[in-house]
Amino acid sequence: MALHSAIKGKLISVIGDEDTCVGFLLGGVGEINKNRHPNFMVVDKNTAVSEIEDCFKRFLRRDDIDIILINQNYAELIRHVIDAHTSPIPAVLEIPSKDHPYDASKDSILRRAKGMFNPEDLVASRG
Repeated sequence: MALHSAIKGKLISVIGDEDTCVGFLLGGVGEINKNRHPNFMVVDKNTAVSEIEDCFKRFLRRDDIDIILINQNYAELIRHVIDAHTSPIPAVLEIPSKDHPYDASKDSILRRAKGMFNPEDLVASRG
């Protein structure tokens, strides 16, 4: 049985290197829908950027996916597509890979989220 988000039947999808995908698959995230399309994509050095982009767009269109996890180094390759996605669902989260640590300065979604809050409001709410 797959690990689901808060709403029953909604999935987490993964675009990442083999180690990342295997880890999430072992955790129960793997799922194949009725059309035989998986909710994950293993990317390697031979994977074309267009394939990553097409897969990401497919995941955006699927109504059974609420969260898309993508290795940050692959997110960099399709940054223009990720930045064009403004809907809150599916949520897109950039994650580190074994060989590429997470760099918050490259995460456009994190920058966008930080821009939603006024620093003075956060300080005032603590006081």
